[in-house]
Amino acid sequence: MRIKRLAFRLVLGENNAMSYTGKVQNGVVVLPADVHLPDGATVEVTPLELTPESDPFLQAVGKVAKPRPHWPKDYALNHGHYVSGEPRKP
Repeated sequence: MRIKRLAFRLVLGENNAMSYTGKVQNGVVVLPADVHLPDGATVEVTPLELTPESDPFLQAVGKVAKPRPHWPKDYALNHGHYVSGEPRKP
């Protein structure tokens, strides 16, 4: 999965949280230089941008939206003709 940007949430208590935006470089999360997190800090990582190959919806659509070269070229326009014998549209 390729993620361009991530949001980081440092949880310091139940109602005390800070947000940072970082990037993944070579599989490692890189935060801005001025951000220093304590060792053992609990963080929550949420992708801000997904690439099409990692988007589950686009993966599902890609499985069913394949080219159908064996179908007639005008199938979308005249599907009623091919399915139930309606008159063809010009």
